[in-house]
Amino acid sequence: MKYMHKTIEELHELLKNGEVTSEELIQESLELSHKVQEKYNAFVTILDDAKPREITDNLLSGIPYGIKDNYSTKGILSTGSSNTLKDYVPFFSATAVLNLEKAGAVPVNKTVLDEFGMGGTGTTGHTGIVKNPWNPTRMCAGSSAGSACAVASGVYPYALGSDTGDSIRKPAAYCGIVGYKPTYGMISRYGLFAFASSLDHCGVLTRNVQDAAIVVDAMKGIDPNDMTSWDSENIHLRASLNGQVKGKKVCYIKEICDIANYPHANAELKEHLANFHRTLDNLKNLGVTVEEVSVDRTLLNAEPATYVTISCAEATSNMSNLTGIIFGPRGAGENYIAMMKDHRTKGFSPLIKRRFVIGSYILQRENQERYFKNAQRVRRLLVDRWKELFATYDAVILPVGSGPAKPLENSNTKLDSNSEILEEHLQIGNFGGFPSITIPNGFISGLPVGINITGNCYDDANVLNIAYALENTMNYRNQIAKEVTNHD
Repeated sequence: MKYMHKTIEELHELLKNGEVTSEELIQESLELSHKVQEKYNAFVTILDDAKPREITDNLLSGIPYGIKDNYSTKGILSTGSSNTLKDYVPFFSATAVLNLEKAGAVPVNKTVLDEFGMGGTGTTGHTGIVKNPWNPTRMCAGSSAGSACAVASGVYPYALGSDTGDSIRKPAAYCGIVGYKPTYGMISRYGLFAFASSLDHCGVLTRNVQDAAIVVDAMKGIDPNDMTSWDSENIHLRASLNGQVKGKKVCYIKEICDIANYPHANAELKEHLANFHRTLDNLKNLGVTVEEVSVDRTLLNAEPATYVTISCAEATSNMSNLTGIIFGPRGAGENYIAMMKDHRTKGFSPLIKRRFVIGSYILQRENQERYFKNAQRVRRLLVDRWKELFATYDAVILPVGSGPAKPLENSNTKLDSNSEILEEHLQIGNFGGFPSITIPNGFISGLPVGINITGNCYDDANVLNIAYALENTMNYRNQIAKEVTNHD
């Protein structure tokens, strides 16, 4: 690897000084793409005909990157990692992709995801399982598994992801990189295949906080094609990174972070939480006030079911257009109803079909009050509680998951009866549309783990600056995955 391990700024300097060309960067990235594909299965499509771009003052010009395959890309296969769209080539590109095109960025591949983003393992895409580059017997998490794997492997400095529950931030933690989901609507969702529209966020995976800020600066902006987008013209993320955090206040939640709440915790979870508390000391040394707060356990325990209820209901509605009539492979049958049934039965994986059944049940008129509307009430209670915290604190800081990446086979993620909120709390960032970033936080059992920082809506610059300052106290910035030799 000659160049692709470098940061965006470093690559830009080399390009501007004529020490390397865009063509050379693309060639290296494509060669790495094929190697990573062979080992870890990270891509749906590799764009071997990618063309170099003019080098301008824009930091992204001429630099390769990856696009999650649920972003629409004009003239380029865009499958959502589903057999229902296995041959779909769109006639338009997502706004976020167009914004990067204007910046001169060069896409070199489309990355694998859990089918339509509905999964947290990276194992349900129609092209197969994505393996973790630190240990291929472990998962990358999902749904942005291919993007996380590629960035961690050094294929390029950044790749696009989407996040409906934790689909950028947990894969980032499992792969030892940075995952950033901005405030809802900062980046237009036009051209992103809809999963759950009130929860879906566009975002990015990188190997350092500054690169995440650079990329989102280029992706963001109000878009007449997305009524939920907003004008962020006065927010300059990269320029706001100064590392000055003295006087800031952050909190963590006792019910999530206290090891006493996990009486059957394994060694990895014990080390994960101990490591988290050690990292809090780094923040304190920077002059940040760190305080423990309490959140009602009953409310926290209701969060995972609330997410499933809302996301499945919205997915059922959003994906009713996948009929095989408008686009996708045509189903067999004597009439259009039989054709649609054949298309959806054969095209969707069992996981997706289960979610559609759940969503349809929730949306039945007689069930809406009990399930869908009650879930929305719990969502409001959770968002209001987090808003209360943000009235006092600049951010909430929490560990990501219960430890490092889970095994692909014989995985038992249920540590004990209290562990579910530890795995699922990142979904609250989607409930409220809050800016949220995961950064690397060391290693357990030779595998990376992450820490998450979430702040109030529109306070992205503050959230990223806290993450930037914390990142600078550790030695995991811009790390490239090194596959372990002894797999478990």
